[in-house]
Amino acid sequence: MSDERESGPDSAVDWPVELRGVTETVVATLGPNDRWNFAALGVHAPETRDAPAGVSSGSPPLATATTWGNTRTRRNFHRQGGGVVQFVSDPRAFVEAAMTIYERELPVLDSADAWAEVEAAPVESGEDGGTEWETWELRPVDAAVERTRPFTINRGFGAVVDATVAASRLDVPVFDTGDLLDRLDYFAETVEKCGGKREREAFARIDELAGWRERAAARRNESF
Repeated sequence: MSDERESGPDSAVDWPVELRGVTETVVATLGPNDRWNFAALGVHAPETRDAPAGVSSGSPPLATATTWGNTRTRRNFHRQGGGVVQFVSDPRAFVEAAMTIYERELPVLDSADAWAEVEAAPVESGEDGGTEWETWELRPVDAAVERTRPFTINRGFGAVVDATVAASRLDVPVFDTGDLLDRLDYFAETVEKCGGKREREAFARIDELAGWRERAAARRNESF
């Protein structure tokens, strides 16, 4: 990553990968303890058009991301003005970032296939269901591809990502716990049928952190 960051449109670079719809990423932000905090972050491609990889466009269109609640990512974005967005293919790394307080001394994970150092500027904020949210414009100022390989589609990986969302909402009053547990049960079946070793290990970690299987069993017992 660049040691010195310049501000302004001329310092922007292209994203190292193609952004389509909402790309699930892991973001590292530097905290007040001088350690990098890792969290899941959905990066929205610009609404005007998808952002191509490796195509210089002068001033690339800006992607956006939304933080929910008073998270470390939100506070660090305000404090530091940016972070490092990473594109990972290991579901275990995604679960740790999404569901734990995960900090390291270095900002780029070993499992990152590509990364982009971004400037983050707040553009909109509000409240939904009692939770404050804030939308940020993300502008890459440095980027790299660490490894290239054929992309394979695995339904288990998608189920892991969706399961982290459901599990994180279990104790949020605005969401129905029964519906969330039903979703997690479905995702578990998908991972078992379609996932590989890494997906199964990642899903086991979700249960370890959220205890959703025990809660689902207790709910079933109550219905008898």
